[in-house]
Amino acid sequence: MLSRTISGGYTVQGKERRADESNFYINPASAPNLPVQLALKRAIDIVGSFFGLLVLSPVILFIALLIKLESKGPVFFRQLRTGLNEAPFEILKFRSMYTDLCDLSGVRQTVDNDPRITPLGRVLRKTNLDELPQLWNVLIGDMSLVGPRPHVPDMLAAGRSYSELVQGYEYRHLMRPGLTGLAQARGLRGPTGHRWMAIRRIVCDVEYVRNFSLFLDMKIMIRTVINELKGGTGL
Repeated sequence: MLSRTISGGYTVQGKERRADESNFYINPASAPNLPVQLALKRAIDIVGSFFGLLVLSPVILFIALLIKLESKGPVFFRQLRTGLNEAPFEILKFRSMYTDLCDLSGVRQTVDNDPRITPLGRVLRKTNLDELPQLWNVLIGDMSLVGPRPHVPDMLAAGRSYSELVQGYEYRHLMRPGLTGLAQARGLRGPTGHRWMAIRRIVCDVEYVRNFSLFLDMKIMIRTVINELKGGTGL
């Protein structure tokens, strides 16, 4: 497994290893056999997302109005993502790009000062407000409040598909994807142009699957909130 160093990096230990400069191998993982905790997790998702949508509805409506006033196109951006057991689902986000420049495939990742992003979109992305519509995905069961962040099919990292870069990448799909996860709670977010940044995220995702508990979910949510209050490094 990978252990964190004081600097926030990782050292390779045990059987999870770098076989060469292009591939990284993760030990096999299995879905948690905790039916009661998983049922409670789903109940928390339903209650949390319902009340989140209810309480935040004025904010959601205000953002929708701003998007319509700023540029032509739909309020929401819909995109295919990979969910539980690799089942595809359509994720909802506030549109943060100009309609004619949107990448529906999601394969082309955003970069710093990306010209496709609208001025309002930059604010939404920086504050993670563009993710609010995903509470609907949580409510209907596509996502969870906590879990590995959902990727687009064949998502690229460091110029390669994740499934090629990390052998065992598929283990992250043994649980529902989340609004936030262990990787995001540890501050691993943003562009993944560097291979080790991408690898560290996947290792965190699989670590979450292996060690799932409601207590871990609670710690991730608390850490995410703290990170957001410190400047937006949690989602």
